[in-house]
Amino acid sequence: MTQHVVITGANRGIGLELAKHYVNQGCQVTAVVRNSSDELASLGISVVTGIDVSNAEDVQRLAEQLTTPIDLLINNAGVFHNETLANMDFAAIEQQFAINALAPLRVTHALQHQLTPNAKVAMITSRMGSIADNGSGGYIGYRMSKAALNAASVSLAHELKDKGVAVGLFHPGFVQTRMVGFAGDVTPTVAAQGISQRIQELTLDNSGGFWHANGEHLPW
Repeated sequence: MTQHVVITGANRGIGLELAKHYVNQGCQVTAVVRNSSDELASLGISVVTGIDVSNAEDVQRLAEQLTTPIDLLINNAGVFHNETLANMDFAAIEQQFAINALAPLRVTHALQHQLTPNAKVAMITSRMGSIADNGSGGYIGYRMSKAALNAASVSLAHELKDKGVAVGLFHPGFVQTRMVGFAGDVTPTVAAQGISQRIQELTLDNSGGFWHANGEHLPW
């Protein structure tokens, strides 16, 4: 049976490359975006537009539209800012919490009944959410939001285990996307390949784990 993969934030960057990957794997792919893109449209997949994953009404509308069972849910949509004590922006911190931490939880909660037995939920997080790995400071809101996402994801891994659903936390690497001004050292294609491999390796036995796309286990 063809697997159904749902990806948020799939109009560009890592999300777009993940959509391409799963299309090439013969999967049924649904992209969830605020706005589509020419490259996304060219894939010929189902695209649900007008969805701000941080907006409760939009996510409810998404749940009402997505009636097909879901085998893989990839919470990819995110936002990135840099706050320090010398350059503080509390509105930006709140936005990062809303999109990076609360939105993946909101989407997973709304779509939980569509998840098939043996389904997987992939959270695209960041090693910047690791407290042990923070050796430089800065990026306060982003670090906080990803740490919060990690904590929520581990709780979801426990709560979904009895339903046969595994949850994985994946750091894509420093990826050359618009979010970081294309300053990364890994292409979105390479990041997507690594993430998809880690998703393939995800099971109920290692559910709740935190990995780099290259396979490295990351500290909390």
